[in-house]
Amino acid sequence: METNELNAWFGSFQAIKNVSMKIRGNLTTAIIGPSGCGKSTLIRCLNRMHEVTPKARAKGRVLLDGEDIYSRDVDPVEIRRKVGMVFQKPNPFPTMSVFDNVAFGLRANGIRDEEFITKQVERSLRQAALWKEVEDNLDGCGAGISGGQQQRLCIARALAIEPEVVLMDEPCSALDPIATSKIEDLIFDLKERYTVIIVTHNMQQAARVADYTAFMYLGELIEYSKTKRIFENPEEELTEKYITGRFG
Repeated sequence: METNELNAWFGSFQAIKNVSMKIRGNLTTAIIGPSGCGKSTLIRCLNRMHEVTPKARAKGRVLLDGEDIYSRDVDPVEIRRKVGMVFQKPNPFPTMSVFDNVAFGLRANGIRDEEFITKQVERSLRQAALWKEVEDNLDGCGAGISGGQQQRLCIARALAIEPEVVLMDEPCSALDPIATSKIEDLIFDLKERYTVIIVTHNMQQAARVADYTAFMYLGELIEYSKTKRIFENPEEELTEKYITGRFG
């Protein structure tokens, strides 16, 4: 996946300014920076969720497998199938069972083969490291499990439709340390099959889980490199100041 001179606005306010970056496949990329720097807006542009917000717009190119996802002939619904998203707070469908939460995307895409759906639900729950905890409670309410389990349920829901890229917008910010550790372990496993992009305010988390890290400030991409280099030998003074806690 790649962005070329990507810009994004909310009305007259420009949230993203000429961001160009190449995101490596089957690796985890972390996006860090202070609150309001454009991290979440950036990843919402990567699956065309940004344009869903009233008066929001984007300009520039976002390439997925070499194709510009903002081309007029591209269906945004298809892009969101290929580029799944997990949000900051767990958001299982409260009136649906665990099983139906995971199956939702499959059915919404017109799949009616219940045997296939059942296999995909189990596969996705296993990938999300949740199967053993819920296999005896698949008919239970998706909102009735713990917060950490709900977040993994949402990850399973995103995986069920077999995306190419998984976006995670601060997926651990509402979780306790034990649940956070499980999500981080899961991120390591997911990159074997998916490209993972995670927004995090937690620099220690970025250092633990990411292969590459991008530092943003005031809507601009300040520095983007291998995580080890960003944290140990950044090229930009602004990056160093943020990493060492002198601002942010």
